[in-house]
Amino acid sequence: MDNLSHLAAGLAAGELIHRLLPREADPHGHGTRRRLLLFSCAAANTFPDLDLVLTQMLPAPLGYLLHHRGHTHTILYAIPQALVLMLATLLAWPNARHLVRASGAAGRGFVAAVTTGFGLHLLMDFLNSYGIHPFYPLDAEWRYGDMVYIIEPVFWVAFGVPLAMMVRRRMLRAMLLALPCLALLFFTVRGFLLPASLAVLAALGAGAAIAQHRSGPAGRGALAGVFALMLGFVALQGAASSHGRSMVTQALLRAQPDQRVLDVAMTSFPSNPLCWNFVSVQANEGAGTFTVRRGVASLDPALLAPSQCPAAMLAMGGGTPADGASGAVLVQLTREASLPALRAMYHNACHMRAWLRFVRSPALDAEGGWDLRYGSGPDGNFSTIRHRDFSGQPCPQGVPEWGFPRADLLGLQ
Repeated sequence: MDNLSHLAAGLAAGELIHRLLPREADPHGHGTRRRLLLFSCAAANTFPDLDLVLTQMLPAPLGYLLHHRGHTHTILYAIPQALVLMLATLLAWPNARHLVRASGAAGRGFVAAVTTGFGLHLLMDFLNSYGIHPFYPLDAEWRYGDMVYIIEPVFWVAFGVPLAMMVRRRMLRAMLLALPCLALLFFTVRGFLLPASLAVLAALGAGAAIAQHRSGPAGRGALAGVFALMLGFVALQGAASSHGRSMVTQALLRAQPDQRVLDVAMTSFPSNPLCWNFVSVQANEGAGTFTVRRGVASLDPALLAPSQCPAAMLAMGGGTPADGASGAVLVQLTREASLPALRAMYHNACHMRAWLRFVRSPALDAEGGWDLRYGSGPDGNFSTIRHRDFSGQPCPQGVPEWGFPRADLLGLQ
């Protein structure tokens, strides 16, 4: 997820944990505890993304592909990260250190905030189609949620509005409430959000503001309600993703019955459970080929046709109905490649073998390849790899042993 969503969710969780604990006897200590829990939960919910400093350990693009959302995004390696964060916080913050020593409630809250922050980070990053491998080293496979777009305004509004309502200074509170409103208006004008989505987000924000106002300075009902509502939102998105994947799979099978559908990566539109971008991977072993397709689907084409989905989020214009029937699934790009050629790259080119530890929907050309999830072509695509950049170079060392997303195409299963 985007850093703003991580930050807002972490602050909201830290505030809720603070309000669930009994008050500290000392008002100053009570204020210190609140600041400690907000900081530690928000920091923990952003800490794993420090793995960006590790991307220099491998040549581009492998460093980013294999180290971002890598070891720091696993349950096992969250433990030392949490210990480092807790130790650094207590060493740098004497008042917090004294409070944790003196108050059992503060100590429990501190541990709960850090644990919750790291847990939230892994869960939120799992929700989209980029994926994580949380159970490494017991399980090195990538796990994809395919539920929520990587930048989701629902989280900004649901978590951000109650937090802004807690600010005592009226001018600052008004500014914090105005910022998401202006951002959502901008995204609507630019074609990332439909007016209907903007209206729903506005209603969500108004409801969250009213609930927080009624909850009072120490009330926890509004924040608890927000987290329950977001769990419902994720459940809705999960059901919509599953239904959309089934629709796409069935349409592709009707159109190409000779091709096995191996995978359909679903990417939701922001704040819109009806519209989805998809990237499919199909194989025709008899012909020795595999095909990747990119397109858009609407869960209810009678209500909202795929061509009416937010224009800025569409992979590209136009498209052909996948099965020539309902028009719910439009294919906008098709690329076919040789299975033997892909397998030869895996066996004979170590840089491609490393690249294939990340790529879920490989598109190939004579110069290299790219992941179709992140763009229809190689230009401007952070996953693009070029053979010439590795010509004459030694094999990259220290490649993480993540599972191959396309082990099925590579004949590894």
